[in-house]
Amino acid sequence: MLKSHPRAGVYLPQPTGYKAFIPKALPPYPSLRIDSQLLNLLTDAYGALCKLDAKTDNLPNPDLFVASFVNKEALLSSQIEGTQASLEDVFAFDLNRTSDSFDILEVINYVKALNYGLERLDSFPLSLRLIREIHKRLISGTRGTTKTPGEFRRSQNWIGQENAALNQATFVPPPPDEMMNALSKWERYLHANTEEHPLIKCGLMHAQFETIHPFLDGNGRLGRLLITFFLCHEGILARPTLYLSLYFKLNRNEYYQKLNAIRHEGDWEGWVSFFLEGIKEVSLESIALISRIQKLLDSHKQVIGKSLKHPSRALRLIDYLAGKPIVTILQVADFLGITHPTASKLLRELVNIRVVELMRRKRPKTFIYKDYLNLIKEGT
Repeated sequence: MLKSHPRAGVYLPQPTGYKAFIPKALPPYPSLRIDSQLLNLLTDAYGALCKLDAKTDNLPNPDLFVASFVNKEALLSSQIEGTQASLEDVFAFDLNRTSDSFDILEVINYVKALNYGLERLDSFPLSLRLIREIHKRLISGTRGTTKTPGEFRRSQNWIGQENAALNQATFVPPPPDEMMNALSKWERYLHANTEEHPLIKCGLMHAQFETIHPFLDGNGRLGRLLITFFLCHEGILARPTLYLSLYFKLNRNEYYQKLNAIRHEGDWEGWVSFFLEGIKEVSLESIALISRIQKLLDSHKQVIGKSLKHPSRALRLIDYLAGKPIVTILQVADFLGITHPTASKLLRELVNIRVVELMRRKRPKTFIYKDYLNLIKEGT
């Protein structure tokens, strides 16, 4: 028997016999119980996130570096939905912009959707309209391309085992008319001046979005994108460096249990604690990772300085490889503004001093900054 909690919503019978969950508007009522433990967790999570943002800002070329983080987040978020691809696949795709693999295209679309959304936020508010635009870029041309990209659903969807029928669903979101009503309330809460700390508000919004499940495909990925958009929109993050998908992936069962506990038991506090713990944990791990990457880049720059007669171009190239660790000779030539033979010679020199490696059986000739990529791809 389906059970709900009045603090979260109610299951209502539908004309064809099933019951769908109709969520209550945010914020939760009664209000969140923020005890000393939750307050300490909020303080720690916010502090760690601010340190991550500052740490990234101090990098020599933060935007190039963040490009690698974005690719990793895109891969992890897509892997949660069953996508089978590697980080090498994603970076290699950048070389020719063609692929017949839906797995790779889904990751690339995630990157495009993230970059598009962040650009739009410079001049357009985070809103249902923008969410539809982002969704269109997220699933067009992939396995979900037949599921109305950029449009809210007009039919009932449900969550359950693969190929499960509606009467076998583990969760049934609101039907289309109730869904639009819930989305309107969600958007009003998004723009309302509320008492919640932005990190708590972000967690509430993400959970509510997943409960509403407004699209036929891509709800999980878009819901995780919204975390980044909201934090950047609120000015908490200057760049998209928080990849919570790794935390959700490693704690997948608990993630779904916490969402269900909201609907069945009204346990918003348990969800918020889980969400804040993820922000804290991932931020601290990312800070440590950035330190390890800085150490690696510095050591390779020292090797280059000692080994090459004219190291300036190679030193510039190392910073470039922090954003694109798999490159062709032509890409290097274009970036440095040098001829193809000069770029080829430079890459051979870096191979000889074991900074980069030549990827075998790749045409055109392709080089990989393997030590760096091995650090970035941890968890994937």
